[in-house]
Amino acid sequence: MTRVLAALVVSACASSGSATPEEEVPPRALPTAGLAGEAVAVYPLTMMLAEGPLGWDSLLAPRREALDRADEIVGLALTERSPEVIWVLPAELRRAARRAPGMLPDPDQIGTSILRGNLSRVPDPLRAQIRMLTGVAGDRWALIPASLLFYSEGDGQGRAELTLVLADVRTGNVGWRTVANGEGTDPWSALRDALATLYPGLPQ
Repeated sequence: MTRVLAALVVSACASSGSATPEEEVPPRALPTAGLAGEAVAVYPLTMMLAEGPLGWDSLLAPRREALDRADEIVGLALTERSPEVIWVLPAELRRAARRAPGMLPDPDQIGTSILRGNLSRVPDPLRAQIRMLTGVAGDRWALIPASLLFYSEGDGQGRAELTLVLADVRTGNVGWRTVANGEGTDPWSALRDALATLYPGLPQ
């Protein structure tokens, strides 16, 4: 089963070709067919930044509340649009870490944002950290929102740029990666628009 799943995920990634860090990565559908029935750990967002001209500073503060809201929007999109996967959301990862203080890392304090670069493998010590956390809360795969950036598009519109990575925690290989873009008049509508691109063919 795991070999088939790995092949499906890698195939979904390879079908769009590879890109250098300087190139824009095209949106790609989340390969949920290969994940059906699997418990996939979803990591919390740790990097969220907005361009000053947007004027969204007040909407993204306090920072902890804004990060939590972004995690909730991501989690809702996953559970509503791909219920065939058992999504283990950030709240459950945090509970698992609290049950083993000193043994498991805090998912909000690990360097997942490094995966915003076009890496083919998860580097250590991050690989060891997500392997431990995913091992107690999920199965083999971890879905990691590496960064959420907001850019001004003019006319009161902003663009969300969400980098997502699907990693095999046993091997450290990145099986799928995409940068999803969406627009809106506030950060949350722009993020929802970006998430919708992961599910082509479903209602927006």
